[in-house]
Amino acid sequence: MSTPSALDLSAPAPPPTSLDGLGSPLLLLNLKTYSGHLGPGAERTARLLEELGKSSGVTVAIAPATPDLARVAGAVTIPVLAQHVDPIEGGAHTGFVPPESIRAAGAWGSLVNHSEHPIPAVDVRDAVQRLSALGLVAVVCARNVAATRRLALARPSYLAVEPPELIGGDRAVSTARPEVVSGAVAAVRSVAPGTRVLCGAGVHDRRDVQRALELGSSGVLVSSAVTRAADPRVAIEELLAGF
Repeated sequence: MSTPSALDLSAPAPPPTSLDGLGSPLLLLNLKTYSGHLGPGAERTARLLEELGKSSGVTVAIAPATPDLARVAGAVTIPVLAQHVDPIEGGAHTGFVPPESIRAAGAWGSLVNHSEHPIPAVDVRDAVQRLSALGLVAVVCARNVAATRRLALARPSYLAVEPPELIGGDRAVSTARPEVVSGAVAAVRSVAPGTRVLCGAGVHDRRDVQRALELGSSGVLVSSAVTRAADPRVAIEELLAGF
């Protein structure tokens, strides 16, 4: 991957972002590519999340599939993030996602290094730098405390700790392995005190959210609790109740 260089800032800028641009505490919903949350489904879920977030007073954000970025960003006012970005400049890179493309789509930033789409540590660093240079937020994902400490050196806006073995499961990291969350918070504070920690993997209900906040996280990154729920409205309301 190329290293950061001069950036083309001609693309329309999304709303200004920073650590406070997304807000805290934060509920970030990753739609992944679940069939019920693609295209029109992604827009419906985003509108629902926006509605419930406003009524609860909790800061919310959503990460739809890449083809739905512009559609969702144009339909809601809450922060919309990409699920992945590549640390490259626009050009002859078929199938890649340069930061300029998500910026032009109206995204506020991107997830980086999700366990389902991992990238080398050097690319994490470069992706964070390129997103930052464009005024976009990076939410870097890490699998354990050691990875959290190492990746925090890139100083992303947020760092989400998500043990892969708990993703999509019935046990939340905040309740099943609380030492991972508290350890991640301590690790990040030691090297990047400006980075906020999110808790992910298996977060399903208000108790999981409450415990994550008690352990020092600034919010949660969730997916299956909503995307696989029989009633997404009820699932989102349950998670928001934990704040």
